Amino acid sequence: MLSVLERAGCFVAVILMGYLLRRVHFFEKEDFKVISKIVIRITLTASIVVNFSGQTLDYSTLILIPVAFCFGILMMATGYLLGRGKGREEAAFGLLNSSGCNIGNFVIPFAQSFLSPASVMAVSLFDTGNSPICLGGAYSVARSVRDTEHRFSVKPILRTLAHSAPLIAYVVMTLLGIFRITLPSPAVDLARIIGNANPFLAMLMLGVGFELTADRTRIGTVLRILLPRYGIGLALSVCSYLFLPLALPVRQALAILFLSPVSSAAPAFTAEMKGDYGLASAVNSLSILISIVLIVTALILIS
Repeated sequence: MLSVLERAGCFVAVILMGYLLRRVHFFEKEDFKVISKIVIRITLTASIVVNFSGQTLDYSTLILIPVAFCFGILMMATGYLLGRGKGREEAAFGLLNSSGCNIGNFVIPFAQSFLSPASVMAVSLFDTGNSPICLGGAYSVARSVRDTEHRFSVKPILRTLAHSAPLIAYVVMTLLGIFRITLPSPAVDLARIIGNANPFLAMLMLGVGFELTADRTRIGTVLRILLPRYGIGLALSVCSYLFLPLALPVRQALAILFLSPVSSAAPAFTAEMKGDYGLASAVNSLSILISIVLIVTALILIS
């Protein structure tokens, strides 16, 4: 328990460092995008390669891909239904900012530091099903909800997914695992050196991007989004760990995955939709704080 708290404290310290460095203008707002690109396109992708390399793929774990997709749909539906009575704008906002999980930038660093390689692989497979929701799926549905003239289209989603380095890495490494093909050791060693930087850079990025700029009169909207999300997440976390007939590393992974923050892409998509970016940032930042507490508690109980 003490070791979990110590390492979790280090994660929080890095997030706090990023936030304070932003406050003293060591980092500016624009730097968040640069760090984000490094994390998503380089260090996260490298860590995915390392996590899959040398691991025997259990075909039963492939069920995590549709499970993640269905969880994303459930969160979207929940956000939509809770905001529907307040008009199309609120319904679209709730749908978009309830959707998806911040796995690559948040859950994977925790899994790398606290759980086994098999659990990290399970987290990665879950993110494969989560990616279509986060990288355009929820946004396209939200646009069609808010603007009646906007029709849902799969093409923009596929275009975004095709340019997602982590998703490409997931797919390639999963296929290599299915066909029992291993990468050359120099390639894995290089990926390991790069991937080792992922937990630090991901936590630093969260601190640099942390924002609580929402109008206080809209606290009700924040609660309407986060309370159901974490209520459902907690229930699924407990049930999956205690009752699912899956290997322990997979159940440990699910126990923290269902407690993950809202997708980090949600504020950006909200801005693109000309929605309330400040409120979306507040929802996202608060979800990070809540997830830190819940995931650390879960790790103490299941480790």
